[in-house]
Amino acid sequence: MANAAGGGTGSGTTTRPRAERPRRGDELELRIEQVAHGGAGVGRLDRYVVFVEGAFPGELVRAETLRSKRDYANARAIEVLEPSADRVPQRCDHGGQRCPGSPWQPLRYERQLELKQDLVGDALRRIGRLDGFELEPIVPAAEAWRYRNKMEYSFGTAEDEALALGFHRRGRWDVVDDVQDCMLASEQSNAVRNLVRDWCAAQGLDALDRRTREGLLRNLVVREGRRTGELQVRLVTAQGQFDHEGLCAAVRAAHPRADFLLTRTDALAEVSQGGDTQVLAGSAMLHEELCDLRFRISPEAFFQTNTETAELLYGLARDYAALSGAERVYDLYCGIGTLNLVLALRAGEVWGVDIVHEAVADAIENAHLNEIDNVQFFGGDVRDAVRPLAERAPRPDVAVVDPPRAGLSQKVVRRLLETNPQRIVYVSCNPTTLAPNARQIVDAGYRLVKVRPVDMFPHTPHIESVAVLERERSHG
Repeated sequence: MANAAGGGTGSGTTTRPRAERPRRGDELELRIEQVAHGGAGVGRLDRYVVFVEGAFPGELVRAETLRSKRDYANARAIEVLEPSADRVPQRCDHGGQRCPGSPWQPLRYERQLELKQDLVGDALRRIGRLDGFELEPIVPAAEAWRYRNKMEYSFGTAEDEALALGFHRRGRWDVVDDVQDCMLASEQSNAVRNLVRDWCAAQGLDALDRRTREGLLRNLVVREGRRTGELQVRLVTAQGQFDHEGLCAAVRAAHPRADFLLTRTDALAEVSQGGDTQVLAGSAMLHEELCDLRFRISPEAFFQTNTETAELLYGLARDYAALSGAERVYDLYCGIGTLNLVLALRAGEVWGVDIVHEAVADAIENAHLNEIDNVQFFGGDVRDAVRPLAERAPRPDVAVVDPPRAGLSQKVVRRLLETNPQRIVYVSCNPTTLAPNARQIVDAGYRLVKVRPVDMFPHTPHIESVAVLERERSHG
C-alpha cells in the first residue's frame, strides 16, 4: 500500500516511494484536502493528485486505485480511517452499497451547500479567470429529500439471481442494485417501482442481458406531477410479448390515476428514449404546475426534476433579467417553454429557440394553455437559428441561455454576441462550462455582475447557478 502520510505499511505489503505513480489495485492512505468538480475528494501523493470517490474534506481514508495517468489517479475509498465531523449516516439502503444517485448523502447538508458555493466561485476565478463579480449565497433546495419528480430505474439480475429493479452500481454498467426505498424518490414512486418489479418477477420475466441480447425488461420511468397529483408509469422493454395488459391493470388497481405507457426498443445502449411508445391507459401527457403556470409534458420531454426548487431557479432568472414589461427577450434552449413563459409575464415579447421539435410543439401548446400570446417559438439548432431569428426580431434587450452540461460552443457564443443584448442571463447546470463561456462574453465587452448557485440536487455534487452579464461597450 502506498502511504501518503509517510511511514511503513502492514506486514506483507510492499511500500513504494511516495512520489511514484500508483498502479491499478494499489491501496493508498490519503488525507483529503478538498473536493473537485464532479464531487470526488482530492488527496495527494507528494504533488501527484488522487481523486477519491466517497471521501470528504478533512478525512483520512484508505483508497483503492482504479486507474492512473501521468498527472493524476482515480480511486475509491474502501475505509474511512478518520471521518469528517460532517459525515452522517446514509439514509438510502442499497444493500450496503453507496447510493449511486446521491453520493453526497453521507455529508451533512449544510456542508454540502458550503462546498457547492466554493466550487462555483473556484470555477469562475480559476477556470474563467474572472473577478469583481458578486457571488451571492447559495439557494438551498426547497426539499432535501424525496424531491425528484422523475425517476429512471434499470432492470438487472441480483447476485441471488432474483430480478432487480434499481440503479447501476457506480462505475458498473453490468451490475444493478435492487432498491426498496430511494430517499430521493417519493413514496408513491417507490411503491410503483416495487409493484412492477414484483409483478414481473412473479411472471418469470427476465431483465435484458446486454451482452447476449436475451431477456425482455430494460427500464422503468416514473414521472409525477408534484402539484397536479398526476402519475405516469412507462415500462421500456426489448421486442417481445408478455401480459402487458395484466401489468397495466395491476398498476391501475393500486394507483387509479396512473397513466401507463409501454415503449419497445431495440437500442443497444441503455436508454429510455426512442422506440415505439403505446399508451395502454390514460394519456401520454403529464401536467405540472410551476410559477403559477400549467405545463403539458410529453413522455420524453425535458422538465426540471425538482419542481419546487425549479420555481426558485426560474424566479431568480426572472429577477436577474430585470424586466419592466417592454423588453424583447431571446430564450435560447427554451425546451417546452417553462422559463420562456415565466419571463413572458414580465416582458414585452419573448422568442424561444430549441433544436427538439417535439419540445417546441409542447412550448406552443403550453403558451396556449396559459393564454400567453407575447411569445414565439421555432425549432432549430441555436448555432444556425440565431441569425434568422435576429432578422425577424431585431436586437433583444435581454438574452437568456439555459444550455446542457457541455455549455455553449464558441460558435453559439459568437452568434449570441452578434445580437448585442444589453443583458445576458445564463442559467448553468455546470460551473466548469459556465466559467469559460462567461470569460468569452466578458472579453467581448460585458461585465459579470453577479452569480448565485441554486441547489437543485441535494446529496449530489451537481450545481445549478444563475449568472447575469451586462454590456459595458459596443462590439462588432
